[in-house]
Amino acid sequence: MYDYIIGQVKRVTPEYIVLEQNQIGWCLHTPNPFAFQINESNQQVFIHMHVREDAHLLFGFKTMTQRELFRKLIQVSGIGPKGALAILASGNPTQVVSAIENEDESFLIKFPGVGKKTARQMILDLKGKLGNLVSEANVVIPSKDDELPLFGVNPNQHQLDEAILALSALGYSEKELAKIKPQLEENDSLSTTENYMKNALQLLLTLK
Repeated sequence: MYDYIIGQVKRVTPEYIVLEQNQIGWCLHTPNPFAFQINESNQQVFIHMHVREDAHLLFGFKTMTQRELFRKLIQVSGIGPKGALAILASGNPTQVVSAIENEDESFLIKFPGVGKKTARQMILDLKGKLGNLVSEANVVIPSKDDELPLFGVNPNQHQLDEAILALSALGYSEKELAKIKPQLEENDSLSTTENYMKNALQLLLTLK
């Protein structure tokens, strides 16, 4: 029904963004809301509409590749929209596609909600069917770190807190987040919520 919406991002939360277009605010659930910036420029967001008995939900993606991989993932038994968002939150579809094509279960089970049974199902259902996504996949590169502040005080505590909330919304447990939070707090050069999330996801993938 929808392919994309072009509008202005008016709100960013740990779970969704609000995109205004023609005086309508669209609530879009995204893998990483903090990848979007609130500004006056129009942004194109690719859309997937998910219909269930109690709600009609819109999911938004920065690239068509993210959206198409999301659509593939939710076709796998045991993976719902929230689980698919968590898998895509790293912003690197190439890694996910490569893990499926190489039958790398150990990588896939590092995502929240993905056990060995679901990882095996992902491989059985999707291997050999994602070739067109490999060449199109976009890897998001973090921005340069800012200079380190004086006195060892982290001036970006708000951004760190937002990242923790967003990861919790994606399904990571308090126990998992507590393990990596000290390392994130020490790294006060990340500067943005998006970079904190990317760094946190890399750390979370090493826990299991």
